[in-house]
Amino acid sequence: MSGTNGPDLRTSVGSVELANPVMTASGTAGYGTELGGFVDLARLGAVVVKSLGADPWPGNRPPRVHATTAGMLNSVGLQGPGVEAWRRDQLPLLDAAGATVVASIWGGSVQDYARAAAALAGCPESVVAVEVNLSCPNLDGGQHLFAHDPLASAEVIREVRSAGLPCWAKLSPNTDRLVEVADAVAGAGAAAVTLVNTLLGMVIDVERRRPVLGAGGGGLSGPAIHPVAVRAVHTVHRALPELPIVGVGGVATAVDAVELLLAGASAVQVGTATFADPRAVGRVLDGLGSWCRDHGVGSVRELIGGVRD
Repeated sequence: MSGTNGPDLRTSVGSVELANPVMTASGTAGYGTELGGFVDLARLGAVVVKSLGADPWPGNRPPRVHATTAGMLNSVGLQGPGVEAWRRDQLPLLDAAGATVVASIWGGSVQDYARAAAALAGCPESVVAVEVNLSCPNLDGGQHLFAHDPLASAEVIREVRSAGLPCWAKLSPNTDRLVEVADAVAGAGAAAVTLVNTLLGMVIDVERRRPVLGAGGGGLSGPAIHPVAVRAVHTVHRALPELPIVGVGGVATAVDAVELLLAGASAVQVGTATFADPRAVGRVLDGLGSWCRDHGVGSVRELIGGVRD
């Protein structure tokens, strides 16, 4: 948050008002207060938890994570305890820490999403939105993502309204229908879109002549995908200027965050950088305030969509 004489870092994602635009990214900061020893969770715009299914899920076989030249390849496969266990065991810890929380859900079918959303009904006020993960590439090798199909994505969004929370649809960069899908989910009731999830990738162990990840391919994240995220945010914002966007992909510095804001994002998420430095999300938040002061930016809202042609 900004000081008395500092820049105003407040922003909003649709109807959700945030103290600042810097959040964790789903899948990179655990389900609860795992980062609490490194950053004051109450300072963040929001803590976005790892995607939860309606039921416990074991995830993919190991190995699940591999470092790349400019990022990370992962195939965790959405391992998780399920929504009910999270509400019982982890959400109270986030509440006690004073965190603003965005729950994230996934499903293998429309019915799975609906059940996960229903299990979120009646959450405490600290849970301000639900991010609907339509785009994880780590199931079925990324071949059947809801986020590649406008009609299927819209159907999911209509079904998750049972959560009673604003819905943010997390979409995929692995399609040429991104604007079409974004428009479809907005029409179905999504309050915002999160852009983007990981890119499809694979690394092969040339000595063993086998993929290094147990599931074969995985999702590429980190600095390598940052320009892809910036372009996706810019393209969707230009096509659908009234649709709020949360930008994510390779954010490791304040400058990375500013890029996404200028492209049209109202808020950003810090993900892969946290694996290298668990203080990364705090550093980005502090750096954003400093950047705004140094550049005479009185309010972070001035940056949103401010890129010049």
